[in-house]
Amino acid sequence: MMTSKEVIATILNKQAADRFGVFEHFWPETIRDYWTKEGFPEKTDQADYFNYDIAHAGGWFDVFSFPGKKEILSETAEWQVVKSGNGASVKLWKHKSGTPEHIGFEMTSREIWEKSYREPLLTVNKDRLNIAEMKQNLEKAKKTGKFAVFGNCFIFEIMRSTIGDEYFLPAMLLEPEWLKDFCEVYTNFYIKHYEIVFREAGIPDGMFVYEDLGYKNGLFCSPDALSELVTPYHKRLVSFFKSYKLPVILHSCGDVRRAMPSILESGFDCLQPMEAKAGMNVVELAKEYSGKIAFMGNIDVTVLNSNNKPAIKEEIEYKLKALKKLKAPYVFHSDHSIPPDVRFETYKYALEVYRENCRL
Repeated sequence: MMTSKEVIATILNKQAADRFGVFEHFWPETIRDYWTKEGFPEKTDQADYFNYDIAHAGGWFDVFSFPGKKEILSETAEWQVVKSGNGASVKLWKHKSGTPEHIGFEMTSREIWEKSYREPLLTVNKDRLNIAEMKQNLEKAKKTGKFAVFGNCFIFEIMRSTIGDEYFLPAMLLEPEWLKDFCEVYTNFYIKHYEIVFREAGIPDGMFVYEDLGYKNGLFCSPDALSELVTPYHKRLVSFFKSYKLPVILHSCGDVRRAMPSILESGFDCLQPMEAKAGMNVVELAKEYSGKIAFMGNIDVTVLNSNNKPAIKEEIEYKLKALKKLKAPYVFHSDHSIPPDVRFETYKYALEVYRENCRL
């Protein structure tokens, strides 16, 4: 019988393990504000409690030009408008999760980028990195025998969150050289800082790259624009991680089916979470791409949050049985994150159904 680490390593090598893996992400308030009232033990690590195969050990660091800068522009009991170290102002809920509302952006042209925000990113700054915490988390994760991962967002997410959709998407057509420079600077920035992380905090077993390329109705940009302006930098970062023998998992929300050629070209080893709500179907993807990439997710949250056990059983069994027939490398996971309207007992039941059907 394979260990957790062996299961995930095999799956990320695009091969079928002796069973499917299991992992999950949660909205912060799900366990904190709801499940602890429904029986989940307080101050308990969910990866240990649910016996996941993957342990997320952090790996995030401040990627803004002016690290640590956070200016609260306005605030109520329910929300606040915050300005980041890249000059982006967003409206955020204070007590629950949700998509940030874009309020305003300072980095609206190449001139502003070059004058105010580019230069600080050219220097390695260890103050951005909480090495001690990363090292402690990584050592703890590895002691459990689980597959330990670091994670971070990357260039597409940074463009969206610091330039803003209304500016960076037109710039992909009108000012591509600006965005190429932006992506080049940030790719070098990531590589230089992760060299320090790996040297001083340790090397994980794999990497998560969080990079939302799409939304419910498709990609944010054309496949050609993605291939020209984003894929070369994805390839560089993935190649860097693989120089440390690290497989790389791509998290991308939305319908990213038209991005699959770029995702494969970039060298990503696994696609997560494959939002069912956006038309993604892991069975259909596995029919076309199994052996070329592994899969994590696609268990429909809109079925899970119905808290209807027969419907949940049908959703999970259909996908797991079909993936077994295809011998697809797969990790059980929701099609995004578990929200608070999924009851604790419901989620435990979903895991029961998974465990009844996970062995190949």
